[in-house]
Amino acid sequence: MIRMTLAEVTHAIGGTLHLHGTDTPETVVAGTVDTDSREMEPGSVFVAKPGDVTDGHLFVDVAAEAGATLAIVERRVETAISQIVVADAVAALGALAREVVARVRAAGDLRVVGITGSNGKTTTKNLLARILEVEGPTVAPRASFNNEVGAPVTMLRVTDDTRFLVSELGASRPGRIAELAGLITPDIGVVLMVGLAHAGGFGGVEATQRAKTELVQALRPGGTAVLNADDARVAAMAAAAQERGADVRWFGRGTAADVRADDVEVTASGTTATVHVDGRQLPLHLKVLGEHHVMNALAAITVAQLLGVDPADAIARIGTVEIAERWRMQPLGGDRVRIINDAYNASPDSMAAALRTVAQIAEPGQRKVAVLGAMTELGEQAGEEHDRIGLQAVRLRYERIVVIGTAARRLYLAAISEGSWDGEAVFFETADEAYDYLTAELRDGDRVLVKSSNSAGLRFLGDRLGEFFS
Repeated sequence: MIRMTLAEVTHAIGGTLHLHGTDTPETVVAGTVDTDSREMEPGSVFVAKPGDVTDGHLFVDVAAEAGATLAIVERRVETAISQIVVADAVAALGALAREVVARVRAAGDLRVVGITGSNGKTTTKNLLARILEVEGPTVAPRASFNNEVGAPVTMLRVTDDTRFLVSELGASRPGRIAELAGLITPDIGVVLMVGLAHAGGFGGVEATQRAKTELVQALRPGGTAVLNADDARVAAMAAAAQERGADVRWFGRGTAADVRADDVEVTASGTTATVHVDGRQLPLHLKVLGEHHVMNALAAITVAQLLGVDPADAIARIGTVEIAERWRMQPLGGDRVRIINDAYNASPDSMAAALRTVAQIAEPGQRKVAVLGAMTELGEQAGEEHDRIGLQAVRLRYERIVVIGTAARRLYLAAISEGSWDGEAVFFETADEAYDYLTAELRDGDRVLVKSSNSAGLRFLGDRLGEFFS
């Protein structure tokens, strides 16, 4: 975080300052701002966020012992540290992020990019960060820090020297993206796609579309919306961009896109394509597995060009990215049995894309094995969408379909109904049972996809299998 006095922080978040020891209102903080006491260091700010499992107020003393100068709290704690008492610690975190970003932007040439979409946010963020870090100091989220806590924590890593801030914006409810984007008022807003991820919480895909449009509506006047030309729901957001006084730049596979790709080919070593931009044809090679990541790459290239990076340079840099993120199409195991661990999260769109990818990279004689768990937050569409994935796995001729967990049982039943009834599809209640089955069943040449929503926990099963077969 930039240097701010305790008085300035107090004013920014609207709290009441309680000083400790020799601290004065002019005492300066300039370190990490986080809700995790383990991240504290001298000069840091600890935000005591109440939670469902534990309460940050219980760790204020730990933060102080680690060197934190200030704690933002909802009630005073008997600990040797200056404290600002606020009504809502998470709201205060956001308010401080807004102030810091505004100050850095006013004083220098900070450019701010917001990224949202039902799928692909983290991959696009990582690709764009790899491009921009060569151009100048860049701040981007760790992992998937995209909620009301993770997004502001990332924003607060901005310093006076930061040239680019890349924010990943997720939506747990309508209005959330508007709140998060409102903290930074992006210069560029990227909308990747509108799918069924979280559709249950929003009340349907149309509501999801409205939620993603909030990013476009939060752009700075004169900013640019980077939109997926192949997704009709995203393309419709051009009207909101125009109302905001923003430009539109298109990416996609179709000829209408400003930055587009064709000749896409997926292999076990990555994905290749030809990128068309400004009359040029540039070869793209992604080490990241999956045809769907071509769209994420196009989005990143489009943003980079808007920020002054030559597309050829952008393409060369993203070609060095080994994996999108841990547990996202992550190759594990060895040459004998290859595990593709993509179980950080799952929606119908990402599940279908992952199944297609493993089917594409499996060579003749190599069995395709799908280890699948539940897709959550689909609401009333959950049953139908699990049916669809079960059918797809059978139609892609997966030799083994291993379904785990009661919430995913309908996927198993759909696979059997479609024709996978001779032992190809099996069901287990727990990941441990599936592990025992898989370590005995898998054989040389197998290509194994592990895919589920985060809550199903199959990412850890993927790790165990990867270690076993390494």
